[in-house]
Amino acid sequence: MTMTTSLILACVWAILANVIAMFPSKRAHWPAACGLIVLGVPLLGYVTYENGPWIGLIVFAAGVSILRWPVIYLGRGMKRRIKRAMTKGPAE
Repeated sequence: MTMTTSLILACVWAILANVIAMFPSKRAHWPAACGLIVLGVPLLGYVTYENGPWIGLIVFAAGVSILRWPVIYLGRGMKRRIKRAMTKGPAE
């Protein structure tokens, strides 16, 4: 079995993410994380299209493990919004 183009690009993305993480940064890597997300979302779609949903889920899990802080903050924000919507009651 040969590696598809999308899997090679996903590996390059993972290497790039790890290299970026090694550089010291005063801004806590957020601009780089945004760039990696912008590149990673269409790449994940390409991997899923070319290799199927199971490989896409594996690549998604790898991306989430690399970009864990943006995912944690997204989860906290969604939890806060759900809690706020639950306390307001039914819409009138």
